[in-house]
Amino acid sequence: MDAIQQHMFDSYRAARLGEAPPPEPGRHDWAVVRGIRDHRRFEAVIAGRPARGRLRAVLRTRAARDGVPVERPGTPDRPGTPDQPGTPDRCGA
Repeated sequence: MDAIQQHMFDSYRAARLGEAPPPEPGRHDWAVVRGIRDHRRFEAVIAGRPARGRLRAVLRTRAARDGVPVERPGTPDRPGTPDQPGTPDRCGA
């Protein structure tokens, strides 16, 4: 039985019992993907790994605007080195 057939059975059962029908299959897929991404980002922050992507670019721009020296990204055990091998250094230092 595939997801569509299961949804049809669940909808029929809900209609007979006077309950709300279940959501359609695949309706919340992107919300689940976003939730997984957010959880991985949260775990990275808790583990002490530096921010990547847009957040890092915004912080670098604001620091440059305020005259704060921007340090090269690194890891706690290897300060001043890129946090991942093969990751391009875009901080301009």
